[in-house]
Amino acid sequence: MNLDTTRQGPLHAKPIGSVEPDDGRACCAGVTHERRKKRTVLAQIGMFLSIGVIAVAATAAMNLASLKPPPMQLPTATAEAAPVPGSATVSGQPTSNKQNAPDASLGSASAAVAPIVGVDPAWAEKVSAATGIPRRALTAYAAADLTVDAEQPGCGIGWNTLAAIGEIESGHGSPGGAVLGDAGYPTPAIRGIALDGSGVAAIADTDGGTWDDDAVWDRAVGPMQFIPDTWARWGADGNGDGAADPNQIDDAVLATARYLCHGGDMTSTETWRAGVFSYNHIDSYVNDVAAVANQYAQQSAGAQ
Repeated sequence: MNLDTTRQGPLHAKPIGSVEPDDGRACCAGVTHERRKKRTVLAQIGMFLSIGVIAVAATAAMNLASLKPPPMQLPTATAEAAPVPGSATVSGQPTSNKQNAPDASLGSASAAVAPIVGVDPAWAEKVSAATGIPRRALTAYAAADLTVDAEQPGCGIGWNTLAAIGEIESGHGSPGGAVLGDAGYPTPAIRGIALDGSGVAAIADTDGGTWDDDAVWDRAVGPMQFIPDTWARWGADGNGDGAADPNQIDDAVLATARYLCHGGDMTSTETWRAGVFSYNHIDSYVNDVAAVANQYAQQSAGAQ
């Protein structure tokens, strides 16, 4: 909304009467006139301030509304990917198979065995160069996208959403100088601060320190920063080694994708924002993920 802030001309009042300057009535009339002028000017100032507040609020609302779900970017599955038991490939894309679909009501690590999806190395190389996402991490995001597309076709999650969360949570598995190895494990292992109630939620130990090396308080673990209790319900085996490990990026990203899809499809503004908000209950976090995911979508558009 554009406001005309041009300075207004002086207000003119009707003459009160012909009186001498030293007449008491002139004094009072003059004061009354000045008070009226002041009240009128203050009223106008109040009106402009109100309009300004409304304009700022409207602008903020429009900025928030502009953070829409990022466009879904489809990675390319390698044509050489071998079918796995209980699944099939069609034109290089894994197809839906109920045997591989997780039981969303349980959210259990043992609820599903993910098919091993190969990601086209040429696609990964081009998109990695365009976005700056390390190729090893990008492969994990793309593989999880393809896997969940096969398991839950109605979800519509994009690799760029997963990549945005991975960037914000751990810099794609490399916070504080950590290095993401070829096997998908960061070195050193990634551990969050103790959730002891000191400016954060208080979450007493739920895993005996198995994942977070802390038997007193829980800590977020791995490149996607899973809390042990959440991992116990959503852990996944994304690399097919028979174990679900939050420290391993393929496992962690697949668990993230399934977690987000559990809340509904990720193709509309409302459900996308609700899904990401469920991952971290902060509106600014949702806005940050949207901004990064949109950036990745734009950067990769010309590379495919």
